[in-house]
Amino acid sequence: MCGRFSLTHSMETVIATFQASGHIDYPKRYNIAPSQRVPVVGTSDGKHRKMALMQWGLIPSWARGASIGKRLINARAETIEEKPLFE
Repeated sequence: MCGRFSLTHSMETVIATFQASGHIDYPKRYNIAPSQRVPVVGTSDGKHRKMALMQWGLIPSWARGASIGKRLINARAETIEEKPLFE
C-alpha cells in the first residue's frame, strides 16, 4: 500500500469542516509522506476540537528511537495478534 496522501483544501476549510479552533499556516500539499509534519484535529477534553501540527508516524513503547515511525504506517488484520506493535 502507498503511505502517502494529499491535502488540497485550505486550512480555513479544514478547520470549518471539523469545527476546530486554532490556526495553522499549512500550504496545499500533493505528496505528504510518513515522518512529515501534518495538520491533525484532536481533542484533549472530549468536547473542544483543536488543530495542531504533528509528525506522522507510530512509535510503539518498545521502540529504541523515533525513526521507526517512518516505517509503521500499515497494518494487516491477519497478523494483528502476532505482532508486538499491537500488544
